[in-house]
Amino acid sequence: MDSKVFIVGAKGQLGTALRQKYPNAKSADIDELDITKKESVLGYDWSDVKYILNAAAYTNVDGAETAEGRVAAWQVNAVAVGYLAQVARDRDITLVHISTDYAFDGTKVPHKEDEPLSPLSVYGASKAAGDIVLAQAPKHYLLMTSWVIGEGKNFVRTMLELGQKDVDPTVVADQIGRPTFTTELVRAIDHLLTAKAEFGTYNISNGGEPVSWADLTREIFKTAELERKVTEVTTVEYYKGKANIAPRPLNSTFDLAKIEATGFRPKDWREDLKEYIKKELSR
Repeated sequence: MDSKVFIVGAKGQLGTALRQKYPNAKSADIDELDITKKESVLGYDWSDVKYILNAAAYTNVDGAETAEGRVAAWQVNAVAVGYLAQVARDRDITLVHISTDYAFDGTKVPHKEDEPLSPLSVYGASKAAGDIVLAQAPKHYLLMTSWVIGEGKNFVRTMLELGQKDVDPTVVADQIGRPTFTTELVRAIDHLLTAKAEFGTYNISNGGEPVSWADLTREIFKTAELERKVTEVTTVEYYKGKANIAPRPLNSTFDLAKIEATGFRPKDWREDLKEYIKKELSR
């Protein structure tokens, strides 16, 4: 299957994990394929591609609240998805796209696949728009996910670095969800493709009990054997006085029953956290 796969956003956290899973997959840099330009996407040679895995996204949540960031977010998260969906429709390609808990306002527990979109922020709105235009592609998988952790800058790596510098961090305690390690997200994508699951929307995160960012930090320190204190704070308190801060959903927990019904068994996030930290500490 590798040779029929095309990875968009191949250098990001998810793209890196996808390349490890599909080492013979194709990808292109921006000079060959600028997904925000219609002529670039429609004019690209898709003749040998059967699956497009779109791992590209503008994910600077607060940056999207600025004038420049707002444009970039909509171009990558919405406009580009429309072009990819058009190619997938016209060329009978299966398109896999990744969305986010930020497409919802965080008032429903847990999020189900049929929940109406209700974004709070510019980033969330741009991702929700991408989810809508994705429907142009008859053969598509939309994976709703949260708290992604992989290679590159992420929450676990940041907290590890702080702990190793003997910093006692202040961490938000009223946002609840589950981490999604990129290895688990890739496993879910591969499962849906190889199982030929019904096209449509699927929630995916690691399994296990939902947790706050503060409690996740405590688990990081415990796993890494770092004796650090975590001070809890609310989202409002944490961002008070800071400019261009996007509103955050307070609940990011997904219902995983639909993907489980296809035979997929999500790994507990604590298992993947242990493996991830072990790898980080051995660097």
